[in-house]
Amino acid sequence: MSPGQNHNLYHLFERACPPDGASLLLQTPSGDSYSYADVERESARLANYLTALGARPGDRVTVQVEKSPQVLCLYLACLRAGLVYHPLNTAYQASELDYFLGDARPRIVVCAGRSAALFESLAAGAGVETVCTLEADGSGSLSAGAAELPSVFETVVCGPGDLAALLYSSGTTGRPKGIMLTHANLASNGLSLVKIWGFTPVDVLLHALPVFHVHGLFVAINCVLLSGARMLWLDRFDAAEVTAVLPRCSVMMGVPTYYTRLLSEPAFGRESCEHMRLFISGSAPLLAETFREFQQRTGHTILERYGMSETGMNTSNPLHGERRAGTVGLPLPDVELRVVDASGQQLPPGEAGDLQVRGPNVFPGYWQMPEKTREDFTDDGFFNTGDKACQAPDGYVSIVGRAKDMIICGGLNVYPKEIEQALDGIEGVRESAVIGVPHADFGEAVVAVIVPEDGATLDEAAIIEFSREQMANFKVPKRVYFQTELPRNAMGKVQKNLLRERYRDSFA
Repeated sequence: MSPGQNHNLYHLFERACPPDGASLLLQTPSGDSYSYADVERESARLANYLTALGARPGDRVTVQVEKSPQVLCLYLACLRAGLVYHPLNTAYQASELDYFLGDARPRIVVCAGRSAALFESLAAGAGVETVCTLEADGSGSLSAGAAELPSVFETVVCGPGDLAALLYSSGTTGRPKGIMLTHANLASNGLSLVKIWGFTPVDVLLHALPVFHVHGLFVAINCVLLSGARMLWLDRFDAAEVTAVLPRCSVMMGVPTYYTRLLSEPAFGRESCEHMRLFISGSAPLLAETFREFQQRTGHTILERYGMSETGMNTSNPLHGERRAGTVGLPLPDVELRVVDASGQQLPPGEAGDLQVRGPNVFPGYWQMPEKTREDFTDDGFFNTGDKACQAPDGYVSIVGRAKDMIICGGLNVYPKEIEQALDGIEGVRESAVIGVPHADFGEAVVAVIVPEDGATLDEAAIIEFSREQMANFKVPKRVYFQTELPRNAMGKVQKNLLRERYRDSFA
């Protein structure tokens, strides 16, 4: 790092901030407003408080709270202080949280007040020093502790390879993997997206996404902060509310479920979208019929892109040019992409194979899992995404399959092995297989197929209730079926393709 050069992502945000700090950054539908200066002052107070609690550069701060403007300030405070921001899905349950704390070993945990007792118990076992609370209305011990501290904070100098965030992705073996994202990873991807999607200070982003996920946290927020734009901040997605506030916005980012729900809203149409310049979809495949129906209903063509937690965004349909249904567009300018066969040889255009990517957006590896890191990178530095793809002669990429049997439910990744391990622990269950089947709202829904022990009596409702107590809601099977055996091939491997075909109409 050159003397005096600071690669801290927040330093980039400061440089992109509008000259007038009074410029609006965030507004809620109820009228609460936060300027760039407001957020700068509040994030400074929080950074001062986190450091006063003993957090030092490189320490992890684990966060499981409801979406609020204060969460944005907390994210920025962690960046400013050189801390590693570790967001958790608000649906995670005790057994999941216990693993995350034990693996990430955070210095500080921030949670909702209703979860404080649980986290204090888990923190004691994991050696976590401090548990703070933060409520959806901005109150809590974190805000109270920061309230009287200075509203200025000198941004910590970071190198490009210093960690900015730690996100967990469920593993195919059942053990979640910690994805290390650096300041350079997030900065390079954010700057690239601002340019290719044409973000400017006059844009207003409708932000209805959760902020524990790459899409809402890094893609959406970083695009705004790196362009000096502003956000209309919704605590959750509601089709009627979104329809009502869209006329105040210019850009919307969403998962496919958002767009299917908008199309089911009677009041949604061309009038709602007359001030919009761009609709972006990601986190799950967008059906071609949704793409076409949205185009006919609104006159707007959804821009679909492709990314993952380990890389941020890799490809995007063009802002100016053909947005092709069923494809995720072209590689970003600084991203190298190739499609290879089982031996690692690059395939010619049009042939499907394993998708690999390389670029400044790609994470350096998995937290405390060097062997898994080596396994997922090639000798020449390409990351094996685990997705199957083909690339047309003109460069457009189509994702034609996914890693193993991963399910994408409402834009969130679900790995069957993790659920199967929980179900197999139920008394009376001999074995289980978890699959994803088509669902009109979520894209895919989780379905469990269970083989009971001889003489055991199992109940669908009881298994679903057990699952709710053990795991996040989006992982819970929506249907449970019972069979005397699972279909297997000659090598004894469960043929999940046959199960998916048998139960594909579960929600038709």
